[in-house]
Amino acid sequence: MRSAFIQELVALARQHPHIALIVGDLGYSVIEPFADEFPDRFINAGVAEQNMTGLAAGMASEGYHVFTYSIANFPTFRCAEQIRNNVAYHNLPVTVVSVGGGLAYGALGYSHHAVQDYALMRSFPNMLISAPGDPMETRACMRYLVDNPGPSYLRLGKAGEPNYHHDVPDVEPGKWLTVKKGQAARTMLSTGAGLQIAMQWSETDDYKDYSVHSLPLWSMEHKAIQPDQLRRFDEVVTVEDHLLDGGFGSWLLETQFVQAISSCKLRAIALDSIVCGTVGSQNALNRLGGITP
Repeated sequence: MRSAFIQELVALARQHPHIALIVGDLGYSVIEPFADEFPDRFINAGVAEQNMTGLAAGMASEGYHVFTYSIANFPTFRCAEQIRNNVAYHNLPVTVVSVGGGLAYGALGYSHHAVQDYALMRSFPNMLISAPGDPMETRACMRYLVDNPGPSYLRLGKAGEPNYHHDVPDVEPGKWLTVKKGQAARTMLSTGAGLQIAMQWSETDDYKDYSVHSLPLWSMEHKAIQPDQLRRFDEVVTVEDHLLDGGFGSWLLETQFVQAISSCKLRAIALDSIVCGTVGSQNALNRLGGITP
């Protein structure tokens, strides 16, 4: 996903001279194509994420669409106040890019476990969460974010994710993408790296008749269009590499509760909090957290 992100960012920056990239002293071996081609629109803010976000907000207020880039929790929790007050509150075109969502950096411990980021970012009005499930969805989300600038959070995996789409899909906030068609009125609905996990579950006997859908763009605002999509199915199982509390499944469960939708059974597959105090590979921690079939 990182490669798809930077390739798409460079291509879009060639068309849009107001696109800028700020990094927090990392991303090297990934961000060079942008830095080399657009040195006047690239800034290394150093290990100072709060300053990075404040700088991004200031540039955005002057007409730039700024992408801030760091790993795991650093561009989110470390500068939550700046995102809340400077970016989201003022509805500025800043895209916060977090690389290594979920447990991609699991071997580096809890400081790098990005398993509460949805809970934080979805609580901000105006903030659009962009969580692509594969490199094709990454390209689609990038194009949407640039065409529709505003406060946004782009959550990426680390590297080596498979493609589940043959072409770049059309994406729209709150709209489900069909990835795999099943034989029953049941589906697994994922966001972000949850798509890979859902595809694994769909190969098991218990879920082989389920469809698989992805929701790469969602927010507080787009709960309103979920009921009509939920009513298409007898059962929906959400899948995410995030804790249940405050996560994607909770977001959808809130919609079901408020709208009193009884025709659709809704269940959530999410990480157990036991992973928060554990160090290990992404695969090992996903198994420990209960999201691996």
